[in-house]
Amino acid sequence: MSSLLRCSAGSFSALELQLEARLAEQMKHSTGRYPSPGERRSWSRSLPVIAADLRGAGLSGVEMLIEFQLPLTSKRADVVLAGLDRRTGRPAYVVVELKQWTDAERFEDSDELVLVGGYGSRPVTHPTRQVSGYVEYLADFTATLADTTDAVRGIAYLHNATDQCVGDLLEVGESPAGRLFTGQRRAALREYLQEIFAPESGAAAADQLLGSAIRPSRQLMAVAADEVQRREMFTLLDEQKDAYSYVLHSVRKASRSNTKTAVIISGGPGSGKSVIALSLMGELSRQGRTVIHATGSQSFTTTLRKVAAARNPRVRKAFLYFNSFMSMEPNSLDCVILDEAHRIRETSINRYTRAEMRTGRPQIDELLSVARTPVFLLDQFQVVRPGEMGTVADIRAAAAARGIDVMQVDLDDQFRCGGSLEYIQWIEGLLGLGGATAHRWAGDDHFAVEVMESPQELEAWLAAKQSAGYGARMSAGYCWPWSDPRPDGSLVPDVQIGHWSRPWNLKGDRAIGGAPPAPLWATDPAGFGQVGCIYTAQGFEYDFAGVIIGPDLVWRSGSWRIVRGANKDPALRSLTQVQDVDFDRLVRNVYKVLLTRGMQGVGIYSPDPQTLRHIADLT
Repeated sequence: MSSLLRCSAGSFSALELQLEARLAEQMKHSTGRYPSPGERRSWSRSLPVIAADLRGAGLSGVEMLIEFQLPLTSKRADVVLAGLDRRTGRPAYVVVELKQWTDAERFEDSDELVLVGGYGSRPVTHPTRQVSGYVEYLADFTATLADTTDAVRGIAYLHNATDQCVGDLLEVGESPAGRLFTGQRRAALREYLQEIFAPESGAAAADQLLGSAIRPSRQLMAVAADEVQRREMFTLLDEQKDAYSYVLHSVRKASRSNTKTAVIISGGPGSGKSVIALSLMGELSRQGRTVIHATGSQSFTTTLRKVAAARNPRVRKAFLYFNSFMSMEPNSLDCVILDEAHRIRETSINRYTRAEMRTGRPQIDELLSVARTPVFLLDQFQVVRPGEMGTVADIRAAAAARGIDVMQVDLDDQFRCGGSLEYIQWIEGLLGLGGATAHRWAGDDHFAVEVMESPQELEAWLAAKQSAGYGARMSAGYCWPWSDPRPDGSLVPDVQIGHWSRPWNLKGDRAIGGAPPAPLWATDPAGFGQVGCIYTAQGFEYDFAGVIIGPDLVWRSGSWRIVRGANKDPALRSLTQVQDVDFDRLVRNVYKVLLTRGMQGVGIYSPDPQTLRHIADLT
């Protein structure tokens, strides 16, 4: 774990004149970007205040870990204070969220959301809820805190505000994980810190926290059953919590006042969309609301049905597909949670649709109609098939045409790929997505990138990770034939590169010859040894991802070139329906999805020598 700057409260004043410059340089080195003007102002106006309070409380030896990065995410806490517990002498920590707010009020009597003067009309998470999320997250993922969760507390410090100007916020209940102090309550804050910390050096406690091992992330599928059936298992942070709280608020409001609001939650791979979806599913179910989770992915829905309904088969009925709502009455649900909404199709019609249902009604109309609060979770760069049309613009236009209000929350933070925003930016530059330009991989302690010289080397790397207890899978572009199993149940090694060959994962939803069904390839240990494609990998995550960039995308003369004849995907083979520009966009999106499945690292290989050399030159 890391912070941008570490110092004791007593030594802070010596750094104050160079504070902005030092933090800006550290941020550029750590994240590849310079801070915004707002971040600079926050540092110069807020950090000296908390440092002065520590000194005023006689706690100059307490260590300040400034811009502390939470494990396995790009999210940073403003400050983590490290010292020794006054009562026990053991390490103690306080997570501090600093706010320059001068006035704020609760959003429509919500305990979770607030409106802040100057922030516009979009509500944000109550600061005590925000910092308590940080505390819970830190305790969940830090090995040294696993059995001593009471060693971590949290405070939100509105140092420019008076009690009167934020009175609404003070009425919300507090906990050790989230207490609120205003500038008017500065004396009370100092007393609180004195109750926690001994007036001694916190260097050893800071060393212990920064050097702690990170506990493996709770995989989404491993806790889905507990989340949906019994209790909340996930910790949501910042924009995740904003989105979650706003959906719950909208559902309550709709039931009271007969209103309808669509919520769009947009974010890249690993930004937490599916965690939000399952958290909402669990909470709304516990409240007795009528709620359905739906996706456009057979693999994802099948897996959710299997693990979320492990002890209660009735739960499976709550996991449907986007085309399941053709005959449902308008507003028959309180909420419909549309995970991976970028996979929305033009219509819900398929070859099994009854003749009387073939009305040509747009699928987006069905999804907007079926619930008072439809929730769309999407990543526009994960559109990988022709006919997928779930973009923010599409949903907004469809909602506007029906007079439905829309609230949008963008998830800017990264929880997959070791929390490495730098890796996501590198991948987008490598593939030339979203106007990004290619640049060398600068490295990130939280995420490993390896370029392999052969498929044998890639497989051996993954096998070593698997043997060490990590989840590992190999996937590839759809550039080889895909055979049915042989009569004896063995799989055909269709993916052939030189003398090396391996089979694709199974096509169907039935296990054969010891191989898991296609929907469970990413989560069943027996899936190792088969090569996954985009349709079985999308929506899932594993610790280490091995990716073969196939011959449908090659590097020539300083730019990427598509090779349509090398692609075997039936959905992309039609020359009349898929134009070259669309083929190019879809194939690049496919590889971005495959390259962002890993939680801790990725191994990359291409059988094309020029392409492999280009990728190697950027690492």
